[in-house]
Amino acid sequence: MSIRTSLKKVLPPISVTEQEALDAGDVWIESSIYQGKPDMQALRDIPQAKLSAEEQAFMDGPVSELLGMIDDFELNNGDHIPQDVLDFLGKNRFFSMIIPKKFGGLEFSPYANSTIVATIAAKSGAIAVTVMVPNSLGPGELLMHYGTNEQQDYWLPRLADGRDIPCFALTSPEAGSDAGAIPDAAIVTKGEYNGEEVLGLRVSWDKRYITLAPIATVLGLAFKVFDPEQLLGDKLELGITCALLPKSHPGVELGNRHDPMGVRFYNGTTRGQDVFIPMDFIIGGQKNIGRGWQMLVSCLGAGRGISLPAMGVATAQSAFKGTVEYSFVREQFGVPIGRFEGIQEKMADIAGKTFLLEAMRVLTTEGLGLGVKPSVVTAIAKYHMTELGRDVMNSAMDIQAGKAIQRGPQNTLAGGYAALPIAITVEGANILTRNLMIFGQGAMRCHPYLKDMVDLIHSNESSADKEFNKVLRKTVGFSVKNAFRSFGKGYLPFLRGSESALPEVRKYEKRVNSISAKLAPLADLSLAVLGGDLKKAELLSARLGDVMSYLYGAMAAIRFYEQRIEDRKLALPYFEYAMQWSLQQADQAIVNFINNFPNTPTRGLMRLLTNTYSNSVAGISDELVRELSMASMQDNSVKAQLTHLVRVSPGDGNDINEQAFKAKHAVAHLLGKVQKALRKEPVVPFISFEHALNKLQEKGVVNAQEAAQLHDYNEKRKLAVRVDEYTFDMELLPASQTLKAVDGGQNAA
Repeated sequence: MSIRTSLKKVLPPISVTEQEALDAGDVWIESSIYQGKPDMQALRDIPQAKLSAEEQAFMDGPVSELLGMIDDFELNNGDHIPQDVLDFLGKNRFFSMIIPKKFGGLEFSPYANSTIVATIAAKSGAIAVTVMVPNSLGPGELLMHYGTNEQQDYWLPRLADGRDIPCFALTSPEAGSDAGAIPDAAIVTKGEYNGEEVLGLRVSWDKRYITLAPIATVLGLAFKVFDPEQLLGDKLELGITCALLPKSHPGVELGNRHDPMGVRFYNGTTRGQDVFIPMDFIIGGQKNIGRGWQMLVSCLGAGRGISLPAMGVATAQSAFKGTVEYSFVREQFGVPIGRFEGIQEKMADIAGKTFLLEAMRVLTTEGLGLGVKPSVVTAIAKYHMTELGRDVMNSAMDIQAGKAIQRGPQNTLAGGYAALPIAITVEGANILTRNLMIFGQGAMRCHPYLKDMVDLIHSNESSADKEFNKVLRKTVGFSVKNAFRSFGKGYLPFLRGSESALPEVRKYEKRVNSISAKLAPLADLSLAVLGGDLKKAELLSARLGDVMSYLYGAMAAIRFYEQRIEDRKLALPYFEYAMQWSLQQADQAIVNFINNFPNTPTRGLMRLLTNTYSNSVAGISDELVRELSMASMQDNSVKAQLTHLVRVSPGDGNDINEQAFKAKHAVAHLLGKVQKALRKEPVVPFISFEHALNKLQEKGVVNAQEAAQLHDYNEKRKLAVRVDEYTFDMELLPASQTLKAVDGGQNAA
């Protein structure tokens, strides 16, 4: 019995949906990470993505105008998105960023798409979701790649200008992640359409969680097709199929809503019972029956790397901006709270992860801009960028404390905090993405021979044994090289190369190369020992996926620091934190993987090959935490670059915080003079800062102009540290009215 035949009996079969998912998408720089040789030159050679003149004009025009129309607090306290906002989105083609210009679309780059969605998300999660869905997985994308000419010519112009609003229905109560279990079914039959008897499908479905369904005018629908009368051939089950149904079509039910965390985007259900549709409704026509899952997974890759990661970055930038500004202005015990080490630990984490998130956003969209659809990279982006956004937001909530939990227009965190679980959940729940997709798909796509081996194992061709043996020899050679590379770089630091011209980057690039070299033999040994059971060992495979993911993040941070930072001296603590945190997580994942590997001899070999004998992993120093937290409270170009997605509107919470932040920086030298004078000769009783300041002016410590500056700062400070108040019947009181209350500013100096 041949080796191939023996393996065929042991390995579990791959389902059709699994095979189509594995075949979907392209391989990009993640392949070099998996193979133990991160391609830093290819990373540095990627063309920099920038907004075109047309894209910048859209940002400066329609996007800015839209932000001025949005009152997110009022929106989330109401029931509906205002009709004028929906009309504005349609009229200005916000729903057509991916649709080609020849059909009336904007045809923007992935980088522009991400920047627009993220900028809107920093203002309103509900409006961002409304914009992102038509520009991600949905009828537009499917029509562009698979629609017939007639379908494209009819639907794409209507989707582009907002005449039609699309949704796409995949998830049902009985099938979420397991698409192969979709119970929604269609029977091939004949029926009447437009007064004629035609061949078509009689479809029944029950779908939920469908974004835009309550207001959609056209429904994309996924279902299984069966042909019991064999009208199309001799097969009974034809597979998952995608169709496009107008809302006006008889039997289509759209309208009921869900309430996702009180965030007022439209999300709901669609149902139909024995609805007859002609073959023309199938996306791509009758020939595409059974190709639906392949179509979906092929299109999902790009969208997964844009929209939800953009929300994660927007959440982080908004939280970063509000928190560092508040921490600089808010004082306790006579000093800004940003100088307390407990606060500094959280602030440094916020700042470093925000840097990492923006770097990953830029790199991922630059890759998509090359025309590739890297399914593994986009899964990494979706999972880790939404999770990092959640980490940053939770730290911001901890720092702002009472201010963060009082809802109102002045709260810059509440909207993003409520929307976070949505990004974690949709387009594949994050647990699924981490535990099944990143390494599971990554191993098959990034290994140079594994996919061929699996295909040959399950092949029925007569030449399969001979071809398999060739591939097996190559695989063994590949694994041996990986083992020697890991051993050498693990024990001999001089073998860890670096191509960077910057000394502060070289040490981290060497660590990236070393950790990547360890990943390759760990993956090889796991596949050799566990085989198909590795798919079931989710805790183990997830950790290997984590190593890939954090190395991808580290590579993104290197590229961002080298190519997009103008003042590297100011940005250095951000970069160092992002790198140290990412590499620390990768190291920890390796330690946990080896410690939990079920085969003792293999575990020992893994330790030997990777020089991993200790559970200790290098952490981030307190010195770097203090340095970065203090740097983050400075008003400089790095802070501006890492908060560029947050657009400030006059009078909103961000505006209030920013005005106080800038005002304090402007009078910092005067506050020092005031503090020194008060220590030398205290004002007793200290009724208020204003009272003390007036006394100091009388004594000539500050002149009239300086006193005016300080009074102006103090008024802005008082407004920034206050929260929204309501009457007993929950009527919102103007901030100016609440400031007439007792001044709580004794510690303003």
